[in-house]
Amino acid sequence: MRRAVLLAGAALTLALAAQASAEIVVSGNDNKRALVNGVNTVVRNPQPDTLAVFDLSGGTPRLVGEVQAPHSVIGPPNSIAVTPDESLALATSAERIDPADPAKTVPDNRVSVVDLKASPPRVLATLEVGAGPSGIAVNPAGTLALVANRNGGTVSVLRIAGQQVSVAGTVPIGAATTGASGVIFTADGRHALVTRDNDSIVSVLRIEGETVTKLERDLTVGVRPYSISASPAGWAVVGNVGRSANNTGDLDTVSLIDLSREPFRTIDTVTVGPTPEGVMASPDGVHAVTVVHNGSSRAAADPLRGRAMVKLLKVEGGRLRVVAEAPAGDWVQGMAFSRDGRTLMIGNMVDRQIGLYRIEGDTLQATGQTLPVNGGPAALGTAAAPAR
Repeated sequence: MRRAVLLAGAALTLALAAQASAEIVVSGNDNKRALVNGVNTVVRNPQPDTLAVFDLSGGTPRLVGEVQAPHSVIGPPNSIAVTPDESLALATSAERIDPADPAKTVPDNRVSVVDLKASPPRVLATLEVGAGPSGIAVNPAGTLALVANRNGGTVSVLRIAGQQVSVAGTVPIGAATTGASGVIFTADGRHALVTRDNDSIVSVLRIEGETVTKLERDLTVGVRPYSISASPAGWAVVGNVGRSANNTGDLDTVSLIDLSREPFRTIDTVTVGPTPEGVMASPDGVHAVTVVHNGSSRAAADPLRGRAMVKLLKVEGGRLRVVAEAPAGDWVQGMAFSRDGRTLMIGNMVDRQIGLYRIEGDTLQATGQTLPVNGGPAALGTAAAPAR
């Protein structure tokens, strides 16, 4: 009997250790949208959207579960957040099929709360926020989340208490046409930044407990700031998509914001190529990546069609520069790093696959390995790296 108790205790200890050492990555997969000869098309009678949960702790992502939940490729690919203890995922849904016309979409207003500790993962609650919820972020303490409502010009404040998540308030950012898209917290949790892609501004919020206030100080970056990501080293990167909606084919930019001291300032901007749809800071505090569409979502015969790229950026001496690049699939979207910063996951909407990359120093290499998912991987989310 004593041996059985000891074995049971050892098994429980191993299970808890494995759970504690997990590196959870959540992929949000949109089944409502498809690329048809260069046209972003609404799918008739689509399958439900899904969230796929991977564990990256062994170096190679391993699928551990999947759950149906509404998600959307519309908006920046920073639309999934994971709490610091990896117990919950929050996934926004910026649009849904129009009940009056299945060939169209209308703004959604839902955020799904997913229990990542359950096997399989399960949706605990569905919250209603503002119109077109897009970017979402959780604070370092795991007690608060912010949602950028792209069609509402607002930010929703969510209270997190264990597995209970509720709407605590709404912060006006600007007119409904402002295009509030991405949102991040600073490493100390005292501020947040919100991108506004329709008027090319980044707004700064002050956070005191659950009180969130927009400051009268906006930052200027590039044309149409969209995706944003903060580094534990005290800086943030912003992807400026330019006039991508007008299909100009012009080269666009990524900007660097200094968060190490107040007031925050934009300190550098670098050209990366047409339409840097998403950006992500690495846990190492030195690198970031951007996914550049480069006309890859255009029709095959379009003269401005190119190959999508993943570009590795380095932050050094307050400057930002591209140090490496590698090819990606068409309509490239979400990004996620392993905790050591050496493995990178990139979502490809058209292929419905996640590509794996390796980073060694300032080098970036596509491994050729891919992970299929049930839908187009519109976003990837992980727990934020702790402050350095």
